Amino acid sequence: MAAINVVRIELIKERNFKYSGSRQIRCADDAANILFEYIGNTDREEFVVMVLSTKHYVNALNTVSIGSLDASLVHPREVFKPAILANASDIIVGHNHPSGDPTASPEDTAVTLRLVEAGRTLGIDVLDHIIVGDSGRFTSLKAQGLL
Repeated sequence: MAAINVVRIELIKERNFKYSGSRQIRCADDAANILFEYIGNTDREEFVVMVLSTKHYVNALNTVSIGSLDASLVHPREVFKPAILANASDIIVGHNHPSGDPTASPEDTAVTLRLVEAGRTLGIDVLDHIIVGDSGRFTSLKAQGLL
């Protein structure tokens, strides 16, 4: 007789992130402000998913990938895993550019399009991809017409 593992999948709260602003996302500025406080000063690229409720409150943040100075590896399954476990309505993804220049690279655009397509399949919309730089500068790929 063969043995098959029975598993349970659960989302585990790692810690609280104290943020002085509102948890509700009404515009790209709101999402960028959270990302600035969460990953704005790191020395490597960090790719984060913001898990949103139906009213666009941030219910959770998950660091999907920590990369090198100028790159991070991102796969849709890692982005959507916390979103599915947390019953997300929508997500916003974001990452930092340690160089300080928030201009989207061709790779950033390609990853965004891939995530949007995966989200359509799963029924979880990707509302925006925010890239934060220095001095409060950021890029919204939605504002650039990519979403």
